Amino acid sequence: METEQRTVTANGITQAVRVAGPPDGTPVLLIHGNCSSALFWEPLVRRLPPTLRVVAPDLRGYGDSATAPVDATRGLRDFADDVAALLDDPTLFDADARPVVVGHSLGGGVAMRLLVDHPHRVGALLLAAPVSPYGFGGTRDLTGTPTTADFAGTGAGTANPDFVARLAAGDRSADAPASPRAVLRATYVADPASLGADEDLLLDTLLSTATGDDNYPGTAVPSENWPGTAPGERGVLNALAPTWFRLADELVAVAEKPPVTWVRGDVDVIVSDTSLFDLAYLGSLDLVPGWPGADACPPQPMVGQTRAVLDRYAAAGGAYHEVVLPGCGHSPHLERPAEFVAELLALTSLPAA
Repeated sequence: METEQRTVTANGITQAVRVAGPPDGTPVLLIHGNCSSALFWEPLVRRLPPTLRVVAPDLRGYGDSATAPVDATRGLRDFADDVAALLDDPTLFDADARPVVVGHSLGGGVAMRLLVDHPHRVGALLLAAPVSPYGFGGTRDLTGTPTTADFAGTGAGTANPDFVARLAAGDRSADAPASPRAVLRATYVADPASLGADEDLLLDTLLSTATGDDNYPGTAVPSENWPGTAPGERGVLNALAPTWFRLADELVAVAEKPPVTWVRGDVDVIVSDTSLFDLAYLGSLDLVPGWPGADACPPQPMVGQTRAVLDRYAAAGGAYHEVVLPGCGHSPHLERPAEFVAELLALTSLPAA
């Protein structure tokens, strides 16, 4: 299938939404990740059967949706509220639709928040390389214990300023490690060849990111703890920080527990127990000066945390299925599309084509 773009007003903002399939098809909601947009799903949608009703919004501050501010003190709830409002739009979904919700990276966190806040509207979850239920960075163990009281080393102050400047400038080159194209090739996938003919389309999604204090990366505050920065109250990276995004206990306690499939690559360098975006791990490699050591500031066990929380979810009456794809990086739907489609169709109760 191919998607078409629509524009709707939901939750008080203008949202661009890509749609494919018949209105009465089996509903699937695709939630993209950070520095991305709904078009990041386009290579996947082409592989899906026309019996599905696919809806893929641009989150606020990405793609063609409104550049509305992100209140980081709500965690990822601004995004989840926007998406939840789409479920009530009769031009997108049938009444009382309970879609399979697919969330990639940041979008996985949005999907978890959607389930916690609206469990009666989620038919199943497919989490693709999702952010930990304890947020991104700043925690030391499987139960999300803070490394420091102010979660130093997380949030907007950890963003590479050269990358942010190049995003804002619409840089399409590959002549520097922090250029968006170089970041796409080096970190979004394990093998740049997996981007194929869609590389420029996928680069467009990165360059659609709204930059600034209210969006990406957000505001930072100084910290007395290493590395000297802590999350502010505005913007995307702060919304992901464990100061504001911690829903492990809520996820385990949710009354209605749909099935969860967790798909990840074993060489993901973004969401990993050895993440190249975790300053504690970079400090352990002597790439960030002054690291206070593993006792004071260990790398975040992101994968281990997610598994521990999903084990608790299962023990509380839910069910989950973990799929680890060898040699795959941060974008399983791009790198291993056949396996990804099979897992998605299993959740929709359709046979894999």
